[in-house]
Amino acid sequence: MRVLVTSCSERTFLQMMAPVAWALRTAGHEVCFASQPELTEQITRTGLAAVPIGRNRGAWRIAALHVDEREAGRPDLPAPYDAPVLPPDERDWATMRDGYEAFTTRYHGGGWHVTDNFPMIADLVAYARQWQPDLVLWEPTTYAGGLAAQACGAAHGRLLWSIDVFGAAREIYLDLAARRPATDREDPMARWLGGFARKHGFEFSEELITGQFSIDQLPGSLSLGADGHDYLPVQYIPYASATVVPKWLWEKPERPRIAVTLGITATDRFNGYAVDLQDVLNALADLDVEVVATVPAKNQAELTSVPANVRLVDWAPLHALVSTCAAVINHAGPGTLLTCAVAGVPQLTLPFDFDEPELARRAAEQGAALVVRPQEATPEAIRAAVRRLLDEPRFASRAVALRDEIRALPSPNDLVAELERRVERHRATREQRCAS
Repeated sequence: MRVLVTSCSERTFLQMMAPVAWALRTAGHEVCFASQPELTEQITRTGLAAVPIGRNRGAWRIAALHVDEREAGRPDLPAPYDAPVLPPDERDWATMRDGYEAFTTRYHGGGWHVTDNFPMIADLVAYARQWQPDLVLWEPTTYAGGLAAQACGAAHGRLLWSIDVFGAAREIYLDLAARRPATDREDPMARWLGGFARKHGFEFSEELITGQFSIDQLPGSLSLGADGHDYLPVQYIPYASATVVPKWLWEKPERPRIAVTLGITATDRFNGYAVDLQDVLNALADLDVEVVATVPAKNQAELTSVPANVRLVDWAPLHALVSTCAAVINHAGPGTLLTCAVAGVPQLTLPFDFDEPELARRAAEQGAALVVRPQEATPEAIRAAVRRLLDEPRFASRAVALRDEIRALPSPNDLVAELERRVERHRATREQRCAS
């Protein structure tokens, strides 16, 4: 079968989606990855066929994001996507409606969904109609994927990269809306996507927002989803595109190794981290450990000093690095957190943005991690947390339990057979409808 995988131009999304795409490819299916032109080189480095579509997001938006992460003014989940982690009595329909409105109607004002999707929709629909994929897998905020699938009649689903606040928030919004008068149930998402659907010859349905199914890469202890939605669990596989394992990683460290890795988004899209990197390194300076900090060269230059027990590297393959570590300090980005989890390593998370705080909370609740919020990340707090991870055996034990929970999930290769069945059922249903 033909499979179209699509995402807006975010490298982290590509890395989270590549293993499933490659499982389909090695099972003999024809797979291509469609995104905006700026991601083309990254896609081809994965070995997948790239389809450049639309145009890159406006330079104004990228420039606006190139600020220090601490000054970005967007910690935690924004409305409406904070609703799933709020107590039920604090969920407010009007607040959620306004959040959806902001994300879908203000292109030049920074509306997230319209900014990411509008440059892609026309080309992606046109390509899907020409190529005629049997299956479309789309990143959960790349709603252009659902539109393209509906336009060409393909089966389609979301390929999640973290907790499904998108699906869970949608379920909550529809439930709150149903309790309101029929004349007062405004739905910005349905209005926005419905306009594109009608433009391309079909009507809005909820599948344009949450897909026909969703592939969930999180184990049950970390996962958050929408009740009643169709989730296909799959084992997370670390992926970092073209990488080289340096020789210093071949040898077992003489002292406990601590990795410090605070994410590529902070340096790709921002000019700095949510925490003071100098404070993090200083916190570890007097511990009997070896520290490996992955820090781009431009950010290394901002450090005033480098402790004697710290090795600074511009880049290292994360899966190879963390497997040699006794603990990892990270930002709780899903790819980083899950890569550490697959290695069975305890983690100190310093979460700031969007899904990070909730994902970090769930990892701490499972027992494999500790959490220090950036505003509380003093050298003393960081040092105390790292000592606990090294000295209290329960963290290592729970990290192994989390690793085993992930390994027990179906592999991407196992998932392929289920996706094939989904496509066959969808194809049969379409044929029945056409016959009637």
